[in-house]
Amino acid sequence: MEFDQMRQLDAIERLGTMSSAAEELHISQPALSRSIQRLEAELGCTLFDRAGRRIELNDAGRAAVEGARAILRDEKVLRVNVAAAVERARALHVATVAPAPLWRLTALAMERFPQETLIYETVDEREALRQVASGASDFAITCADPHRPGLQACELMHENLFVTLPPNHPFAARKAVAFADLANETFLIMTNIGFWRGLVDRAIPGATYIEQNDRMVFSQLARSTPHCTFITDAPFQRDATPGRAIVPISDPAAHAVFYLVTRSDAKGIAGALFSWAREEGRA
Repeated sequence: MEFDQMRQLDAIERLGTMSSAAEELHISQPALSRSIQRLEAELGCTLFDRAGRRIELNDAGRAAVEGARAILRDEKVLRVNVAAAVERARALHVATVAPAPLWRLTALAMERFPQETLIYETVDEREALRQVASGASDFAITCADPHRPGLQACELMHENLFVTLPPNHPFAARKAVAFADLANETFLIMTNIGFWRGLVDRAIPGATYIEQNDRMVFSQLARSTPHCTFITDAPFQRDATPGRAIVPISDPAAHAVFYLVTRSDAKGIAGALFSWAREEGRA
């Protein structure tokens, strides 16, 4: 029993005639007839009632078609799953503490290695380093140079945190604010912002957070909300909040330096991408 025979049964049932099925399958009608006869011999029963040139599925044939279609669905799922597994195996895996430096790494990869795919997971710094050290990830993106044996790191990007405010907010005209100034404020905030979320939770006492996990919805709400929001100077966020005051946060913790980390023995595309990122960081 072969997959081709499963497809042939399906085509005959859908199209109603051997000739139409043969045309769709790009084989001759005699070849299709012989294939079906072999299948019937293997199953030990006839699948069609034949009357001259006409054929019609019998009960066994209808059961065979139903089974064939289930097998073909399973085959499709198998192919999709295998293709996805192959793609994951070929992709570069990144464990990152924040989204913006991942986008920076993606831009570097597309510039030099456009055929490569990056798969990422947002984790804390300890987990990111564990993954890269164990080989579970090709890269870690961290907030500090780990200075660990067996690992190498280079500076990837800087990112600075700002607060955005409605024009009538008391702090809207300030040149800068501190985290302490923002105590007890209400913030509209994206959920998946990596280490920045933990930082503001710790740094701003009494704050209330209204979470949004859809970036498009967040962008729309951020234009008109009466609440504070956060923004950084990452390229994708520039000019993202028209009509609002954008005020720098002065605390040292609001100024992040991200590092790209990989194993010292990294080879192939991973090693070449790290070298490219390090070269770009020095430029």
